[in-house]
Amino acid sequence: MTLVQTEISDQPLDPAVQEKAVTDHRAGAVVTFQGVVRDHDHGRGVTLLEYEGHPSAAAILRTVADEIAADPDVYAVAVVHRIGTLAIGDVALVAAVCTAHRSAAFAACAKLVDEAKARLPIWKRQVFSDGTDEWVNCP
Repeated sequence: MTLVQTEISDQPLDPAVQEKAVTDHRAGAVVTFQGVVRDHDHGRGVTLLEYEGHPSAAAILRTVADEIAADPDVYAVAVVHRIGTLAIGDVALVAAVCTAHRSAAFAACAKLVDEAKARLPIWKRQVFSDGTDEWVNCP
């Protein structure tokens, strides 16, 4: 049975929590990804981000993780997306996947992140260093 752990959180994220959650003695590979708030976007300085999520975001994140976990090569999946106000350097997304071999772990983690970004109803407000802002609509 594959372990699946998902969460939408308004608290700071610690990637070690997701990495530990997917630890499995059968595993030869654990891949962890951190999406981090950067200080620029398309040549403009960014000072902070605000994420807002639709109430369905948690269920959709679970569906995405379950789809990744359905792969027989995957032993465990953990993914958490943060909402609220984030500063430069804060972690916005953590994904961790455990498999027997590295190629499967890298592929599964990449797919998990790509699908979460494509399907989660979470909107991002970027505040730029010139005082302007921009909402980026996720799905």
